[in-house]
Amino acid sequence: MILVTGASGQLGRLVITSLLEKTAASNIIAAVRNPETVADLAEKGVQVRQADYNDVASLVTAMQDVEKVLLISSSEVGQRTAQHSNVINAAQQAGVSLLAYTSILNADSSPLILAQEHVATEKLLAESGVPYVLLRNGWYSENYTMGVATALQYGVVGCAGDGKLATAARADYAAAAAAVLVKDGQAGKVYELAGDNAFTLSEYSAAISKVSGKTVAYQNVPEAEFTQILVAAGLPEGFAAILANSEIGASQGALFSDSKDLSTLIGRPTTSIEDCIKKAL
Repeated sequence: MILVTGASGQLGRLVITSLLEKTAASNIIAAVRNPETVADLAEKGVQVRQADYNDVASLVTAMQDVEKVLLISSSEVGQRTAQHSNVINAAQQAGVSLLAYTSILNADSSPLILAQEHVATEKLLAESGVPYVLLRNGWYSENYTMGVATALQYGVVGCAGDGKLATAARADYAAAAAAVLVKDGQAGKVYELAGDNAFTLSEYSAAISKVSGKTVAYQNVPEAEFTQILVAAGLPEGFAAILANSEIGASQGALFSDSKDLSTLIGRPTTSIEDCIKKAL
């Protein structure tokens, strides 16, 4: 039995889609806060169990008779460490044989603010005694391509300078997680998951221009200015600052890796940024 936490989220749903290609639906458990949000998965034969990152008891109950758990990192920045601790404690109590965790690329050396809770979670895992595997995910290409319409209108604005971004499609990371979950002998492994073909934001702008036929330029601005641009676009100031910090980290190489772990796990090249742009358009 394989349990996927956060199964109603974008990554969780894609992981389950990949798992359905590799194992019977009856072997898959979708753990969600609100079961009604994954009624479509239940219709496919996937087991659905209620579980809340903030409720250890619900997590322990959901993990009964479960062999492997995928802990998809919480979306609640600032609360992640406590929530992840609850999942790890539940896995320990339930006696699961493997816990896979979606961490962040180069977690142990990353300067990003976003990396801090991932590092804390990795430490908790190491101390827990639960067999675990780390899936250190790089940036999703969708982090950029979801704003391609805005980019076509105003150009690409950021503060990543000439930093290389080794992104991949969210579905690529999901396929890698599914591949690890159905393999044996994964405990203790660390996968640095990144796209095969890194790019700068200038090159990303050129890719949008090529795909769309409309010239799109990249404007590099100071971190504080980029933060305020994000705030003006409707993001909370704290989260805007974290995103701007991530771009500064990218300018220093924090979102780059030449690791081929991702394409090796999924058995094909990672999805190109051009293909992600085409899909977004």
